[in-house]
Amino acid sequence: MAFFERWVLTIILFWPLLASLWVLLIPKEQEDRIRRVSIWMSVVPLVLAAVLFVDYGTRFLGGTGGIQYEVQVTWIPQLGASYHIGADALSVPLIFLTALLTTLSLYYSARVIKHRVKEYFFLFLLLETGMFGVFMALDLVLFYVFWEVGLVPMFFLIGIWGHENRMYASLKFFLYTLVGSVAMLLAFLALYFKTGTFDIVKLTEMRPFADDIVRASLVFFGIFLGLAIKVPSWPFHTWLPDAHTEAPTAGSVILAGILLKLGAYGFLRILLPILPSAFAYWGFLMVILGVISIVYGAFVCMAQTDLKRLIAYSSVSHMGYVMLGLGAAGVALTGSVPWLASKDSAALAMDGAMLQMFNHGIITGALFFLVGILYERAHTRDLTAFGGLSAKLPYYYGIFMVAGFASLGLPGLAGFWSEFFVFRGAFDIVRIWAAIGAIGVVVTAGYILWRIVANVFLGEFNEERWGNKLWDMVGYEKATLWPLILIMFFLGLYPTPLVNFFNSAAVELLTKAGFMF
Repeated sequence: MAFFERWVLTIILFWPLLASLWVLLIPKEQEDRIRRVSIWMSVVPLVLAAVLFVDYGTRFLGGTGGIQYEVQVTWIPQLGASYHIGADALSVPLIFLTALLTTLSLYYSARVIKHRVKEYFFLFLLLETGMFGVFMALDLVLFYVFWEVGLVPMFFLIGIWGHENRMYASLKFFLYTLVGSVAMLLAFLALYFKTGTFDIVKLTEMRPFADDIVRASLVFFGIFLGLAIKVPSWPFHTWLPDAHTEAPTAGSVILAGILLKLGAYGFLRILLPILPSAFAYWGFLMVILGVISIVYGAFVCMAQTDLKRLIAYSSVSHMGYVMLGLGAAGVALTGSVPWLASKDSAALAMDGAMLQMFNHGIITGALFFLVGILYERAHTRDLTAFGGLSAKLPYYYGIFMVAGFASLGLPGLAGFWSEFFVFRGAFDIVRIWAAIGAIGVVVTAGYILWRIVANVFLGEFNEERWGNKLWDMVGYEKATLWPLILIMFFLGLYPTPLVNFFNSAAVELLTKAGFMF
């Protein structure tokens, strides 16, 4: 047990890196071997992440919460930087989500990636290490290193294996993210110069700039810019539709399912506990940006004719719920909310934001897989080119309906609870803005039912154009989608285990920020 406690996170973290180096050693002509090695090596962190999930749950039920599996070793003494990692009720589910989507992406890619196979799987495994590192890091230098490690592989995945405008999209993604990263690094340095440490746990205890809202706000916005670009929150979202549209299918799955969550995770791991005064002071701004993202993203989806671009803009809308939930909690921290339930409402709003991070990864990951499956057959994503596919592709139609209804928040599927918790908490704190944000729920139902269901699945099938060119889902496609569909149903019917995880994290974060429960 002591071995598991000390080494499980390190093995999960660096196993994909070792796998990527193994892939480099395999001759590029042995493409099938590269595919097999990549998939099976990705299963190891997935199994360990599942065991981690269960083990942390057991500890949680036994009354042990907070950061577990902690490892701290001096790394760069001249900087005061350390290899400090750990996992809590916030990061454990996200580590599992990362491992799951990576394995499914590699499994799917093994059938569709035909050129430069070695480089593709090497970059994908390297990207996995970067994502794991962000969710585990408890040192700002380590956090920043892994944050940047994830940037380079995705740049090449879009630029090499993307579609027609892939170079433009990859450069736009890289430059946007780099600008945010530089601002974030400067803010990290400001925290270091104030406290003499990069350790996130120590910084949380020290609360730098707590008595200086001007300097706290400057540092806040340096970090905020880097995180908001990644989320992406309006108006920092414009890189996302191009990156999603041009990325290969598995790249879009990881981009929406995991990389967007890195930004939201940073709000919870860094901004809220370290700069609670600035987080509270600017919480209302986060609410406004979240509501604009929800409504704007949903209405823009209504205007799309490219199916993949529509799903991309839906991510802007759905990640707006995360910003709304976090911003509402920030407003509650100011103590200006007259309702007695503000503490519990703040926790509920954060519960919804965290649930949305997880559920959006599952749901939108499935939707991007489904878009890729159709594109592999039709070589077009034009919504107006289809019609009547419900009769010709009934299995595909059924799976798409489940993912689509989960995305619009149908009760009984995972997406419903995320939105419900966000609105339940936010209505007690920022009622008018929460009511405006609810417009997005209605518009989401509109674009799912009208733009997708009506255009793609209902109506007349174009026999002359498609004939026998379209066929229903095959074995490997079903195997890719079924784990995600099962999770949607499970969390839709019984979200309590995951809610318990996230609620404990929310209460702990809000307590550290100044709320007494």
